[in-house]
Amino acid sequence: MKTDITTLWDLSREQMEELFADAAELKARQKRGIVDQPLLGRTAGLLFDKPSTRTRVSFEAAMCQLGGASLFISAKDTQINRNEPIADTARVLSRYLDVLVIRTFSQDLLTEFADNADIPIVNALTDLYHPCQILSDLQTVIEEKGGVANLSNLKIAWVGDGNNVAHSWIEAAAILGLTLVLACPEGYFPNDRIMGRAVKEGHGKLSVVTDPREAVAGADVIYTDVWASMGQESESRARKKTFAGFTVDDDLVAKAKEDVIVMHCLPAHRGEEITHEVLEGPRSVVWDQAENKLHMHKAVLNAVIRKWRQQG
Repeated sequence: MKTDITTLWDLSREQMEELFADAAELKARQKRGIVDQPLLGRTAGLLFDKPSTRTRVSFEAAMCQLGGASLFISAKDTQINRNEPIADTARVLSRYLDVLVIRTFSQDLLTEFADNADIPIVNALTDLYHPCQILSDLQTVIEEKGGVANLSNLKIAWVGDGNNVAHSWIEAAAILGLTLVLACPEGYFPNDRIMGRAVKEGHGKLSVVTDPREAVAGADVIYTDVWASMGQESESRARKKTFAGFTVDDDLVAKAKEDVIVMHCLPAHRGEEITHEVLEGPRSVVWDQAENKLHMHKAVLNAVIRKWRQQG
C-alpha cells in the first residue's frame, strides 16, 4: 500500500515522529562519512511547475545520496501542457518511476495525481500547502529545543501572511499538539477551512491575532516568510503597505524568550519580512533549517518508496 504526502493530514503523529528519527539518524551518519544507499536502483521524478532552489536541489541530492536517481521534469515540457488528462499522465509515470515529487500551483491537480498514480505522490509545494518544508523545519526545532518530547511545551509564533507554509504549520500543530499563534494582517488570515479542521480534529492550541508583538510574547520560535508568494508578485507593492509593522526585527525578537530561535524558509527579502541583522544574527537558524531539507527529504523518500510499503 502506498503512502502519499499531499498534506500533513496524510501522516499520523507516529509516522511524523518516525520521519524525525530517521532524518536525525541519516544526518548523523552522513556527518560521520557513512554512505547509505537503500534506494539503489530506484528513480524519483520531480515534476515542477514553479521555480525552486532548495526544494529541488535537496530532493535531487537526497535521492542521489541514497543510491537512487532523479529525473527533473518541467511541467511545461510535458503533454500535460497540451491537455493530456492528469489521470493518463499519472498512470504512465507510475510505470517508470518509484515516486513522483510535485511542485505546482493547484492542490486539486496534486490530489488528482495521487488518486490515479500507483506510486507515492509527495507535495513539494502548492498554493495551499508546503508539508515537507514543515517536516524539515520541525526537525530543526527538535534539534534546537530539546527533542520531540518537548515540542508540546513550546510556543511557535508565525508572523506574516497566512499562506501555504502557514497552513502546513497549522496542520502540524493540530497533529502534534503544538501551541501556534499566527500574527497576520486583516484580510490575510489563514484559510478558514484549514483552520477549522485543525481546531475540530486536532490537538494543538491555535490562535490568530493581528499584533505581531502579541504573537511573539514568550515565544520559543519565531517564523516568518515572504509577504508575496510565487504568483502574487503583482500584489507586492500593496502588500508592503499592508504588512508594515510585521517585519521581524531586533525589537520584535526582544519580546520573545531570550533563547528564541528565528526561522525563515527562504528566499528572504531583507528589510521586508525580516531584517538583515536578524537573519544573520545569533538567534537565526535559517541555514541549519535549509540544510535539514536534505536530511528530511532523505527520510521522506526512503519511507514512501521502501520502508512504509514494506510495512504495509
